[in-house]
Amino acid sequence: MARPRSPSAEPADAIALLKRLKTTHPNGGSVQNSEKTAAFASEVLDHSNISKLHQQYLESNPFHYAIVEKLFQDDLLKSVKEECLSELSFTEKETDIYKVNQTGDLASLNYLSQSQISLLPNLLRLRDALYSPTFRAFLRAVTGCGPLSGTKQDMSVNSYTKGCHLLNHDDVIGTRRVSYILYMPLPHYQLWQKDWGGALELYPVKEGVDGNLEPEPFPSKIIPPSWNQFIFFEVQPGRSFHSVEEVVVGGEGEDGRERLSISGWFHSAQEGEDGYVPPELTTELKSSREQLTSTSTDFRPYTESPSASPMPDGVGPLFDQPLSEKYTEFLSEYLNPVYLQPRTMKALAARFVEESSLELHSFLTNDLAEALEPRLRDLDMRDGLGPDRAGRIPPHTSGLSSTSADSSAWTVQGPPHKWRYCTLVHPTPGRPATSITPLSAHPSPSEILRVLQDELFTSPAFRAWMAIVTRLLPLRHHVEARRFRPESEARLDVVLGLTPTVLETEEEDHGRRGRTGRTQEPQPRGWGTGTWGGWECYMAPHNEEDDPAVYRAGTYKKSAVLNGTNGSAHGGDATNGASGAATNGATASTSASSGDGPSNGNRHSSPGQHESPEATIVEDGDDNEEHAEPASDEDEEDSTLLTVQPGFNRLLLVLRDERVMRFVKYVSAAADGSRWDVCAEYEVGVIQEEAMDED
Repeated sequence: MARPRSPSAEPADAIALLKRLKTTHPNGGSVQNSEKTAAFASEVLDHSNISKLHQQYLESNPFHYAIVEKLFQDDLLKSVKEECLSELSFTEKETDIYKVNQTGDLASLNYLSQSQISLLPNLLRLRDALYSPTFRAFLRAVTGCGPLSGTKQDMSVNSYTKGCHLLNHDDVIGTRRVSYILYMPLPHYQLWQKDWGGALELYPVKEGVDGNLEPEPFPSKIIPPSWNQFIFFEVQPGRSFHSVEEVVVGGEGEDGRERLSISGWFHSAQEGEDGYVPPELTTELKSSREQLTSTSTDFRPYTESPSASPMPDGVGPLFDQPLSEKYTEFLSEYLNPVYLQPRTMKALAARFVEESSLELHSFLTNDLAEALEPRLRDLDMRDGLGPDRAGRIPPHTSGLSSTSADSSAWTVQGPPHKWRYCTLVHPTPGRPATSITPLSAHPSPSEILRVLQDELFTSPAFRAWMAIVTRLLPLRHHVEARRFRPESEARLDVVLGLTPTVLETEEEDHGRRGRTGRTQEPQPRGWGTGTWGGWECYMAPHNEEDDPAVYRAGTYKKSAVLNGTNGSAHGGDATNGASGAATNGATASTSASSGDGPSNGNRHSSPGQHESPEATIVEDGDDNEEHAEPASDEDEEDSTLLTVQPGFNRLLLVLRDERVMRFVKYVSAAADGSRWDVCAEYEVGVIQEEAMDED
């Protein structure tokens, strides 16, 4: 979620906007109203065109929007494009909801000196024309939106190159009234192709269980970018849901293709302007931001308790005694036997009490892991989500409508502004249950995941194992197997990562061996580089004035920071509350401060199956610390606490409280397959163990 932009830009922002300053250009100061009108393409402001656009606006779906196919004089827009590329500085910005290269707010142009303004005469002319009384009257006539501010300007230049995206949101922040985007895709002389991505996606809505309007899982209107095209719509809570499809071309070493645009908002009239109306304190419909903050987890109770009085009487044996023979026999069908050894569990408990998190490699048995990984990889291939897709954006329905029995087992978990992944379809009532022993012999990877979801993670045996390892008592649970397709919350979080390892191609294997035949170390690729997304991210509590959607990787402080305290993670009362976070990108923010990229939170190497397992705490991700700028104390206070890259057969346990935000980053279309896991969230009680009498 992002805070509203400040009412006015600061002088320092203007200085940062420019790449370089020249003093040889003629003065390009403010322009007169007639010049502003002349900036527009012919007939745009004609009454007949306004009437036609208004009618199209009223008839448009899934919500009201309008498209002007050619807004500005072409020569002007070409000059603006050249100034943006040569004179403006772009910063890569990445949050849970988007990744984009963006300039500062162009309202800061007001603070430039005359010599600096002389570098951007055409951009200044375009900006002043957009926010002129004439064009604001044009927008009012088309949309019926009411008075718009001429003093509060809110716009920036955005460049979407390979991997950039913007997830579902409704744009409702502060006094925003009309959202707009002016396209300048590059190269301007070439028609932007649909397969390149970057389309604007508009979503229909339906009434949710709480009465609020929520977006449907899939967009009903898709608008690819086109040179000089201008799209605008009125910002409406719970209605104006939209997203920007991932761009799959451009970037370093490419041929210059990028989705360049100028976008922003017209705000309602501000205090002191004609038509100003004091903002209402409440609205009938909640915005996407408000819906996110009210999201809670639907926990289920255990069918049996460790005793008639689960808290705190009767809990001691769970911590102090080894697992019963019955529980050990049950868990041995699923877990690496090393993790069932009393000495191992005791060591893990000591580590968890100190650090509040663990990552356990080779968690499942050999047989189960070796059966599951290739079958998940094959399922992605059958569903058109494998590496042969070569980075192309798959259809929204991929993995859902296939004739494969495994694919039909999955459904979309929505709404998309909160969740962007697939879950297993609930079995048909009355359908006879089938049991295959051993589980590794089951031909369906989806059904293996269902057993892990329904039988392992919710079992009394696994509950007892967690109580021993974490010194916490799970009280209720919420478990689901998740499939994050390419493109496509205190609590004890337990996530079993099942994302198959990226296979090395023949070319990569040959390249590592080299001409001398000596094998070189493999270069990081795929999930481990962070470029495919899909990492699990935990963010620290934040001040309301800050933008909590912005994360910095590798600056978190270890130990109890995960549960929002500076003391022991196991002191005090039981934690409660649910995170308002969303998975695979779902926080409604469309403006942000810059943030560093994700860290690969694994400094360790994966041990072999059934060897002594490695219980690790995820560290700062960049081993090349000499190349990283030192983070200040202020940065650390507002930074990422933990990032964990996808992996196969790894169990992550994290203790957090309600103020810690958690999400899974959007999975890029560049990924070779889906990100798989079984994710559980447990409402837990912290038990104070009785102190031993001293002799």
